[in-house]
Amino acid sequence: MLAAWNGMMLAAYAEAARVFPAEREHYTAIAERNAAFLLGPLSDAQGRLYRSHKAGESKLNGYLEDYANVIDGLLELYQTSFEVRWFQAAQRLTEDVLAHFQAEDGGSLYDTSDDHETLIARPRSLQDNATPSGNSLMAFNLIRMTALSGETRYASLGHHLLRQVAAAMAQYPQAFGMALSALHLLVRRPLEVAIVGQREAAQPLLEVVQRPFRPRVVTAWVAQPPGAEATPALLAHRTLRDNAATAYVCQEFACQMPVTTPEALATLLSAP
Repeated sequence: MLAAWNGMMLAAYAEAARVFPAEREHYTAIAERNAAFLLGPLSDAQGRLYRSHKAGESKLNGYLEDYANVIDGLLELYQTSFEVRWFQAAQRLTEDVLAHFQAEDGGSLYDTSDDHETLIARPRSLQDNATPSGNSLMAFNLIRMTALSGETRYASLGHHLLRQVAAAMAQYPQAFGMALSALHLLVRRPLEVAIVGQREAAQPLLEVVQRPFRPRVVTAWVAQPPGAEATPALLAHRTLRDNAATAYVCQEFACQMPVTTPEALATLLSAP
């Protein structure tokens, strides 16, 4: 099995757990077992991904598409279970991509890492096929990672990656589905939703965020009001309003007035 395929499955189950309440626990458990496998047997001692696993053995350095799909899956799992370890793992793997896949010429990301086996030329895949290219999906990941972490350098790189294929997207849009999704998110800007409050009290707010499908929304939740060192940073300094579970809807960390009812939150999320 390939890390990229497992990452796709991880994202699918994590999203399905939010959309189908009757299967939430079952699908979340599957996603968490998958994530534990990816970050355990399918990673080396430094936490870098292997490419493949068979008969109990993992081997080959992970490719860009492996990292991109696993990061995507971990971000989706964080927004389902809100266990901070999944976000931290996604951010760590993002830093590995920045350290080992960036091109010296400032262009798109390489498909292979800088410590991969020596090749005649390091390939760079830009076109989306049956599955997204590593560059397209990483651009999408970087924009969402910025929305959660506040690290603007991630968004800058995501913007840069999309500029590399801007002309091609305009001429052959059918070949750049994931890149266009990333571009839409970049132009419209993610809606950053931070929710604070005990899980039972916060659940009605979370359900507004999670259903119906809201592709522009990234969500973070914490039970108790956090301090300045909250992870993700989107949660920093979020307080309860009127001692009730509270939601903050923000863009680029600039927030609307906090709300405490599902109806008020739905109104904010429906605004153009």
